[in-house]
Amino acid sequence: MLVTEQSPTVTNPPIASPLVAKPMPTKQGASRAMRPGRVIGCRVDEITLLVIGLGHVPAGDVTVGVGEDQADTRNAFVSEWRSGPSSARTKHGFAALLPAGDTDLAMTTIRFGENGTGTPYIFASRLVSTEEAAALLLESAGSQSGAVINRLVDTLMTGNLSRRRLLTIIALLQATHANDGFVELIGESHDGVTFLQGWSRGMTPGPCRMSLIGKATPVVAECGIATFTRPDAPDGAAGFVGLIETDEAARAADIEGLVFRGRTGWRHVAIHPRKRIADPQETPEHIRSILMRTHGTPEVLLSLRAAANSFEGKETVSSLPYLVRMGIDSIFEADAGNLLISGWLYDPDGHVATVRLRRRNAAASLDEHWTRFDRPDVTDSFNDQAHFVPGLRGDQRAHGFVVHAQLSGEDPGVLPYFELTLQDSRRAFLPVKPTRLSARSAALRQIGSIDPANSALPAIVDAHLIPFLTQSSGRSAPVIETIVDAGFFDEENGLPVIIGVGESEEDISPLLALLALDPETRSAPIVIAMPAERFRRQAARLKELARFYRLSVRLVSMKGTGDVYDMLETGTQALSCETVVSLSASLIPHGTGWYGKLVAAASAMKGSIISPVLAYEDHSVRWAGSWIDDGNDDQPVVGRYAGYPIKAVTDMKVTSIAAASLECCVMPRDALSRAGGFSGGYLGTQEKGLDLGLRLSRSGFDSYLLPSVQMWGCDDARAGDSPAMTALVEEVDRKIFKSQWLPILSVEKHLEKRPA
Repeated sequence: MLVTEQSPTVTNPPIASPLVAKPMPTKQGASRAMRPGRVIGCRVDEITLLVIGLGHVPAGDVTVGVGEDQADTRNAFVSEWRSGPSSARTKHGFAALLPAGDTDLAMTTIRFGENGTGTPYIFASRLVSTEEAAALLLESAGSQSGAVINRLVDTLMTGNLSRRRLLTIIALLQATHANDGFVELIGESHDGVTFLQGWSRGMTPGPCRMSLIGKATPVVAECGIATFTRPDAPDGAAGFVGLIETDEAARAADIEGLVFRGRTGWRHVAIHPRKRIADPQETPEHIRSILMRTHGTPEVLLSLRAAANSFEGKETVSSLPYLVRMGIDSIFEADAGNLLISGWLYDPDGHVATVRLRRRNAAASLDEHWTRFDRPDVTDSFNDQAHFVPGLRGDQRAHGFVVHAQLSGEDPGVLPYFELTLQDSRRAFLPVKPTRLSARSAALRQIGSIDPANSALPAIVDAHLIPFLTQSSGRSAPVIETIVDAGFFDEENGLPVIIGVGESEEDISPLLALLALDPETRSAPIVIAMPAERFRRQAARLKELARFYRLSVRLVSMKGTGDVYDMLETGTQALSCETVVSLSASLIPHGTGWYGKLVAAASAMKGSIISPVLAYEDHSVRWAGSWIDDGNDDQPVVGRYAGYPIKAVTDMKVTSIAAASLECCVMPRDALSRAGGFSGGYLGTQEKGLDLGLRLSRSGFDSYLLPSVQMWGCDDARAGDSPAMTALVEEVDRKIFKSQWLPILSVEKHLEKRPA
């Protein structure tokens, strides 16, 4: 749609903008300041000084000397003019742009030319304002001021363009009445370009150098301009439309004007006081309404046509006249911009050239690295649609896809969308709404939706699931929702036992009974940490059990869900003591006296982490310490005694190990927080605990195995998981652990072998 308001015919209206120059000082005051042999300085920005004087100075890039120091020479740009016959003082004048910092403001002299041959000038005692400098140029250069200022602006518009420099440019242009038209419509888009519509005398069809004036850092960019006839425009003016690529921070409401290079030089275009701003959903329609009336180069018209076909917040894939359809099964977003997507694309005839996921200016190409696999259900769903039957007869069945996408920039308030570009350059769009989940939950859902027998599963794991998990920023620290005490918890003096009840642990009543039967743990404070949903179901019953067994128990619920390690970390937050004993709810003590032995070991080795042996019910070792295996790149950290009979390790002394088992250990309470907590990038618990165990050892906490204490339990397994699912989770975790730790351990191994 075209703006219906009539454009004013005046060219220099008052515009309320912080970047518009103030009124010029009178020429009479300006003329008294210009004398031969003296120059006047004006600060352009933090690194540039504008120097104005009378006399003959070579134009272009000139070597200048500053101050009394003969060695202080710099390169300046000089724009000069010849005075008219009426000038009695001098026949020439000049304006120079000089590199100068804050320390140069006290300079007294300047020489234009090489040492010994340069013409010396004395600096005026004070710097003048930008408006005064513009008035001096206009008064001295007269009719040549426009050309002089254009040459200066050409130089100023190169390099780093600051807001202060742009203000100076506007003041210089306004001195020569270089205001040229209005911008009446500003349109935002999802493609990272800004659409401009208005009228001007100096705009010409084709590429145009331009900078937007606004709150964002100004940048000179190339803008594609097309023109059209405007009967309501002033004489000699025409309507124009243009597309300019802008920084994401440049919003339409922040734009206050623009500076462009027209056919007669640099010009300033103001924003109409009653401008119209179109949001990204409206802008394509505005472009389509004017596109057929515009004149421009083929490249500009093609870009306008593409912008007219940009995203408007609607799904347009289903309206394509080709055999192309698309559907999304799931799209998960773990952190801002870290996405895991599965869906299908039906394109049997190969009409689609590219598939991208976009959000504002951020875009990720999906078709270059996604993993395709057979989706017979997609084929079957189109059997009853006659216009799809020809395509269904082909051999193409790999309609499904899974892909990991990383969108740069964080803008969670804006929904992403798919952009399909066809071979004929037309585009179609599919908006989506990501489900925000932790990386672990999203990956588990994705794995659960794929048949374990699918031949594409290994590629999906390696190319998408593992990068999705490892590129996650981690996990948020557990948050306590509720704390309820049963018994005399605060009155107990022993080390508290933290029982972590995760998602896969069964009823902990037998464990509480064993703790009540042990004289040492009967009087110890016990913390039971569990997810909020489980807390709501079981808190009342656990309180009754605590009273029945006469245990001092603190029940702690964590917001959301989590595994045993998340619960152990939550339990430490509910305490203020120095040392704690961790105990997974999936373990049971092998006899009494284990608590006293751990407490005694903690007293003897303060600041250390000490773990017992973990065994299976068949009296074989499940875990008896973790050691770094220098010669095993596939499994850099191993448990040497796994599978041995338990009697093979029970007679061992306290042994230093690479990492303790946090399923059961005695440790400083602040150890977890000091090491950064458990990683959120693992699917299971084995590598997750080993990862933190290694980080604790590198955070100053020595780890030891206490073989005289044994705990019984089984390997971690999520309730309801099939053996294939369990094996896949373990494989993913092993690969993640290897990618994280093998480079670190290899460097440490190299440093240890390096001679002193």
